[in-house]
Amino acid sequence: MTDTAPYTPPKVWTWNKPSGGAFASINRPIAGPTHEKELPVGKHPFQLYSLGTPNGQKVTIMLEELLEAGHSGAEYDAWLIQIGDGDQFGSGFVEVNPNSKIPALMDRSGKTPIRVFESGAILVHLAEKFGAFLPTEQPARAETLSWLFWQMGSTPFLGGGFGHFYAYAPEKIEYAIDRYAMETKRQLDVLDRRLAETEYVAGSEYTIADMAIWPWYGGMVKGWNYEAGEFLSVHEYKNLLRWADQLHARPAVKRGRMVNRTSGDPANQLRERHDASDFETKTQDKIAAE
Repeated sequence: MTDTAPYTPPKVWTWNKPSGGAFASINRPIAGPTHEKELPVGKHPFQLYSLGTPNGQKVTIMLEELLEAGHSGAEYDAWLIQIGDGDQFGSGFVEVNPNSKIPALMDRSGKTPIRVFESGAILVHLAEKFGAFLPTEQPARAETLSWLFWQMGSTPFLGGGFGHFYAYAPEKIEYAIDRYAMETKRQLDVLDRRLAETEYVAGSEYTIADMAIWPWYGGMVKGWNYEAGEFLSVHEYKNLLRWADQLHARPAVKRGRMVNRTSGDPANQLRERHDASDFETKTQDKIAAE
């Protein structure tokens, strides 16, 4: 039993108190910039404004995979956006992404700069531009896009649902954690069953679907996300674990996971990336040593 009175929603919701929990200081019910701040622009064709969260990792993995495959035109500058400090509400960032979420990309490779926001849209844009990691023939193309958009539609239940109530909410709510733990485990099972049939998520080829799904679901079964591996019994998903390890062994994936990262082992944090040599010379452990 609890002494807390049951909550009855008012007829009209109003924002009259902080939401509490992690990220409360940046949550608000309106869009648009909160301050004037131009975005920096580097020397490369692609300007990425991001943070090394799972959503940010999708794009840095893609860019590093393109470079690994020999697409030199995919060189990029990766600028750090500190969402805890509200950088995503600066006027320059809002011009690139009116939704104020990372990652956001400016493609400056042509005569007219192109803004691209939403991680799935960025992956498709890059894949089509370079003719890589997205099949052009059916049914492989449809399968890849289906799994890409499966990730985009499903992961909010994992992150904003399970992750929020399990790790970030100001109080542990049994109903909410049970609701989203059940859905997260169902999604893990969807992937585990699929990966029992195929080497990669969309089939026999490595695609942008793998790049989109791995930071979230690979991170879950590797125990990186929300420290919830034991709680969700991730050891049960043998096929998903095989795939997660297989992708983690790729050099481009390892590099992509380092870019714009601000937590964990300093040797794996490359807070900004402006040259391929930065992985060897500008990780946080080396900067601290200087």
